[in-house]
Amino acid sequence: MRLLVVEDDLDLSRQLVSALSDAGYAVDAAHDGEEAHFLGETEPYDAVVLDLGLPEMDGVTVLEKWRRDGHAMPVLILTARDRWRDKVAGFDAGADDYVAKPFHTEEILARLRALLRRAAGHASPELECGPLTIDTRAAKVMVDGTPIKLTSLEYRLLAYLMHHRGKVVSRTELVEHLYDQDFDRDSNTIEVFVGRLRKKLGVNLIHTVRGLGYRLSDPAEETAGEAEGKA
Repeated sequence: MRLLVVEDDLDLSRQLVSALSDAGYAVDAAHDGEEAHFLGETEPYDAVVLDLGLPEMDGVTVLEKWRRDGHAMPVLILTARDRWRDKVAGFDAGADDYVAKPFHTEEILARLRALLRRAAGHASPELECGPLTIDTRAAKVMVDGTPIKLTSLEYRLLAYLMHHRGKVVSRTELVEHLYDQDFDRDSNTIEVFVGRLRKKLGVNLIHTVRGLGYRLSDPAEETAGEAEGKA
């Protein structure tokens, strides 16, 4: 999952980027409203952490422009604790949630996990597909109750497919959502990571859809679907 952090306080920005990266996300950062608006227009983020008090262009204006242009990614706004009017303005502009400064990083992480789940249509922090379970709170993966150790990129890929369970996800989409802006992206590496995941999981959950990409689904569901198609 790929996130954008928009914060003009450089120390706070580095703190957030570090915490989110450690939590397994690909993270880009912007430090003023114009840069944030440009990145939101040109890059496919899964969620945004947006400070409202920004130079060049304020956060409310940035958010209004994104929503006007049809960008629906979840947005978590950061506000000063005593500025309730900012919260109202943020929600009216299209924000999905807010956190007041000063805040605990754990709260940011929890609220982002909730926003990402809701955006993908999931209510529980534990995502399941057949024998596979992902605990998004702890970034833990289990198959039939047995923990599976994954690298950061392997987990990121599996989590993205799990959040989009049952849907075909192209290699291009995976590349755009797994790597941050500065990473040297190569869609061929996706095949390598998919191969590693299949081997580590030991169950047939990631299906190749020729010419289109990959779909994560329960083998039982795949069999049932094929049976219906022949009926």
